[in-house]
Amino acid sequence: MQRRFSNLMTSNMLDIKAIREDFPILKEMVNGKPLVYFDNAATSQKPLVVEQAIIDYYQTYNANIHRGVHTLSQLATDAYELAREKVKNHMNSKHSHEIIFTPGTTFGINLVASGFTSLLKPGDEILISYLEHHSNIVPWQIAAQQSGAILRVIPMNEKGELVLDKLDSLINKNTKIVAVTHVSNALGTVNPIQTIIDKAHQVGAAVLIDGAQATPHLKPDVQDLDCDFYVLSGHKICGPTGTGVLYGKESWLNLLPPYQGGGEMIKTVTFEKTTYACLPHKFEAGTPNIAGGIGLGYAIDYLNSIGFDNILEYEQELLNYGTQKLLEIPGLKIYGTSEHKTAVISFNLEGIHPYDVGVIVDKMGIAVRTGHHCTQPIMDFFHIPGTIRASFSFYNTKEEIDSLVEAVKKAKMMLS
Repeated sequence: MQRRFSNLMTSNMLDIKAIREDFPILKEMVNGKPLVYFDNAATSQKPLVVEQAIIDYYQTYNANIHRGVHTLSQLATDAYELAREKVKNHMNSKHSHEIIFTPGTTFGINLVASGFTSLLKPGDEILISYLEHHSNIVPWQIAAQQSGAILRVIPMNEKGELVLDKLDSLINKNTKIVAVTHVSNALGTVNPIQTIIDKAHQVGAAVLIDGAQATPHLKPDVQDLDCDFYVLSGHKICGPTGTGVLYGKESWLNLLPPYQGGGEMIKTVTFEKTTYACLPHKFEAGTPNIAGGIGLGYAIDYLNSIGFDNILEYEQELLNYGTQKLLEIPGLKIYGTSEHKTAVISFNLEGIHPYDVGVIVDKMGIAVRTGHHCTQPIMDFFHIPGTIRASFSFYNTKEEIDSLVEAVKKAKMMLS
């Protein structure tokens, strides 16, 4: 499988044809048309190396981990912990035990928010932003309700950017945790998280970064960022569904209480008292998604074999091309026009509901997402019910974007 990674570059450029061969689903037909998959912000497709890693686990060494002395258990444990080491190196965390495997970003945020509920008191403040996914809003609302803390929000402007000149008044001595997204899933905006982290640390506040939408495009360096928590989803970075990562600084993870009780997360259990296991097992109760964790490790290998600088450069090329071509359609408006954004285009056609456009585009074999994208406050800000979102990945092409443009023109003609 490692040899396959070396065939993805030609003359310092991505070999898109070779890359697409690694994703069999891209050869599928949808409604009699070749599939064009532009719903990458919802979930990415999976390369063959990830699929084969999962098959290999189930066919050759399927066993539970950490608990067994038999050979299969040891093989499975080694493979699972190797995946943790891959994540540690990828994110540049200081210790592998700072990497907690989770079912996804939502779980990781809830774990931290639940833990902070026991640390917060009335009058403390939680700061989030207007650009958050519901997964980084609702858990903090619950934490605020249960603790008596106050939830505050960094505002946004018409370009879909955070209003940074409000930070000095919003981050103060009462701020205990700042939870912000690295990249907006709805608009593609890349937030200035380094500035936010630095200002939060000046008042002693912890910082959680939601990296679900950033990590398909950017390689996070958690030590360089100096964030306290960073969460991501495996299924958005070519890994299996039901996988994810919570990075946390060792000091914070030791301070937070366990999120779930059960096997694996204990040191000793009596009916009178239970003591908890050391990191990372303290937060990994029960049998994990072993095959998924191993597959996630292979997904990280695959993306790093291509190179995130190469991925970002190519996706920015797709973003610029798609933006130019779509804006040539009369009556089309793009939401999210930040100078710094990833390969996401959210748009509407004047006078036409986004859902109707999505249905017609699907008939032409093109997968886009329509709706509020779990960011209702953003849609309320723009006074719209939702958008049509086309999100690109490194295996997409300009020819596919041309197909999207033609499909949108057809939808406009049919629905006007």
